[in-house]
Amino acid sequence: MTDQYTFQDPTTQYRKPGPEFQEQQGGPGLEQDMAVQPDAGEQTYRGTGRLTGRKAIVTGADSGIGRAAAIALAREGADIVLSYLPEEEADAQEVVQLVEKAGRTAVALPGDLKDEAYCTQLVDSAVERLGGLDLLVNVAGKQQQVPEIADLTTEQFDATFRTNVYAMFWLCKAAIAVMPPGSSIINTSSVQAYSPSPILLDYATTKGAINVFSKALAQQVAERGIRVNVVAPGPVWTPLQVAGGQPAEALAEFGAQAPLGRPAQPAEMAPAYVFLASAESNYVTGEVLNANGGMPTP
Repeated sequence: MTDQYTFQDPTTQYRKPGPEFQEQQGGPGLEQDMAVQPDAGEQTYRGTGRLTGRKAIVTGADSGIGRAAAIALAREGADIVLSYLPEEEADAQEVVQLVEKAGRTAVALPGDLKDEAYCTQLVDSAVERLGGLDLLVNVAGKQQQVPEIADLTTEQFDATFRTNVYAMFWLCKAAIAVMPPGSSIINTSSVQAYSPSPILLDYATTKGAINVFSKALAQQVAERGIRVNVVAPGPVWTPLQVAGGQPAEALAEFGAQAPLGRPAQPAEMAPAYVFLASAESNYVTGEVLNANGGMPTP
């Protein structure tokens, strides 16, 4: 079986999109219900102990990139507080089992990131249940395609910003208050911050905000020994895409526009988070690591 260290052709490493790439009705979407299951590294990620003893929060930990990050962090030695929506419990319990199988502590804490009190509770739980917090990985995001601004409601615009930007702010603010020197914050942007799709007006705007917020915060907390960086994925095959993130008719070609000719799998994003979390990247802060299959960025 291959793993993340196996030499292979990235253009053929995973399947290309096709008609079997189907949508789900309504959000947020469950990985278990996807016709084509993503690879989050369940069978392929092999840890090397780079995060032994670390204490982390991962949002969106039930599926997609958050799931892959949680699996990788656990196999690298971190204990984790897992954040996800209550309706995603079935997917989240699979991740809990994988974290525990890796010999690490998994604290499952469902809730809504649009609620500031819940964000604060995540940090408090890390301190109480894990004995501290030195790694915050903000992955959870809201993405719903709307072709025309006339149809983009204030309610959706607000929910997208509260999920993608406000929650990041609340979590960073609470986390920095308890983080020791050497800690790392990793936020999640997107190629949408550089090449926005017209159907993702609100989502793309939040991703640009995440980049700027992270660069400013990195400078603010550098003297405290806390690093802040960003991972900016390109098209990644996750439940976010099939539950309203993309038009149903576009799913069969999802990711084909990338120079590598296919969407990424969540497992391919995980090493970026591990690198930015580990001491290997101790001189890297305020940076955006683009993992987008070759799509040009500034």
